[in-house]
Amino acid sequence: MEPPQAAAPQCNALAAAMAAGALATALALALWRPAPYGRHAEGASGWGFPVPARAAWMIQELPALAVPALWLAALSSPQQRARAAAPGNALPLALFLAHYAHRALIYPLRMRPGRATPAGIVLMAFAFCAYNGYMQARYFLAEAPPDAPLTPRALAGAAVWLAGWAVNLHADTALINLRRPGETGYKIPRGGAFELVSCANYFGEVLEWAGWAVAAWSAPAAAFAAYTAANLVPRAWQHHCWYRAKFPGYPRNRRAVIPFLL
Repeated sequence: MEPPQAAAPQCNALAAAMAAGALATALALALWRPAPYGRHAEGASGWGFPVPARAAWMIQELPALAVPALWLAALSSPQQRARAAAPGNALPLALFLAHYAHRALIYPLRMRPGRATPAGIVLMAFAFCAYNGYMQARYFLAEAPPDAPLTPRALAGAAVWLAGWAVNLHADTALINLRRPGETGYKIPRGGAFELVSCANYFGEVLEWAGWAVAAWSAPAAAFAAYTAANLVPRAWQHHCWYRAKFPGYPRNRRAVIPFLL
């Protein structure tokens, strides 16, 4: 298998900065404390005013969709559109946009109102998604191979992406339906990948972006997949410990995020 396509200098620098951020994020989450939102929101004071959950999701996820979509639709040159249309570039770019169209526009409307998210957390997520949206858009429109073919490796990566997305969507639905209207508090999620891991939604997303990195085969894609794992795996472990402490009868065979391993 050929090595991942090296991005041009600007994308190399952007990807290296994200990889360094992934390491810093993993260390901070593992050694410090959980990010103060959701079930770990007790320490949210000092992180800004509360943003309603649905609005928080839309605000923080939208840049990853809006930046590449706007660049492609309104700001790209004919040469950039031709580069993005090459089959080996068009497939991973379409998968990226599909994920964030769902995450920014559809999922917030499906979710039930939950705990508000501190504005500081929303701002950090917004900045990350804007950065990532720009990095991926720049790669596919300006720096990717202009005639990238659709290879078996790209198709295999897309298949893994689809499997991860399916796990993620199923887990999201299970969590949305976990409580009846008007109910509060937490319950043990069940069904699907939740029978294997405490955080099936995180497992699906880690799998999704790992497959996408294989499909895109670029430094920016690899950096994003690494950051996703660095952010979600420690938080999944914190969720797992929280579940086991809160529910004495919690299934002992479940792992935190990677079936049978972690």
